[in-house]
Amino acid sequence: MTTCPAREDAAPAPARRDRRLASLGPVAQLRAGRLPRRLGQLAVGLVLYGVTLAMLIRATLGNAPWDVLHQGMARYLPLSIGTAVIVMSLLVLLLWIPLREKPGLGTLANSFVVGLVADRALAVLAAPDALGLRVGLLVGGVVLNGLATALYIGSQFGPGPRDGLMTGLHRRTGLPVGVVRTGIEVTVVALGWLLGGVVGLGTLLYTLAIGPLVQLMLPWCVVELPERPAR
Repeated sequence: MTTCPAREDAAPAPARRDRRLASLGPVAQLRAGRLPRRLGQLAVGLVLYGVTLAMLIRATLGNAPWDVLHQGMARYLPLSIGTAVIVMSLLVLLLWIPLREKPGLGTLANSFVVGLVADRALAVLAAPDALGLRVGLLVGGVVLNGLATALYIGSQFGPGPRDGLMTGLHRRTGLPVGVVRTGIEVTVVALGWLLGGVVGLGTLLYTLAIGPLVQLMLPWCVVELPERPAR
């Protein structure tokens, strides 16, 4: 039986979608497709991140490691906590230069949006008096912060400034990611504590829980990018 040859002008197969995190430059991020969905998810993730930062601070049971430093900076400099977040983000981005990390749209948006939202949230969110409410605020803040992180990373617009510092140091030094992250967080907690930032149960809970939470939630939040059509 004779088989008919495939027609060369046949329509290509529909593009498949790829759920992996892509390594894209800033221009490629904008050309990667599904832009409205990804921009919306990025915005939701960054706003939620700023709100959860305020939740952890108002719980007064210990801040996330970087926020210990931000709070300490705000005690000695004429800065709000949100402004301290922005200033530190820009300083961390300067460290990307020798590490040869490439910022994306999400990196730059993270640098400003999180701090601005945090200040607005702190202005309307009061610290509860009851211990049970403070514990609830802490636990809710940690869990939602994991979701916020997964949302903005999953939008495929690049890592935040602090995430990029971690991955850049890992790549340049060859040390395991866990060792690099632990070293960074111990350093910023120590500096923040010396400046008067709040360290406590919340700091320990965040440090132990945020990695597993992001690992759990990230596969749900990665926006599938179209692959090139298969012939």
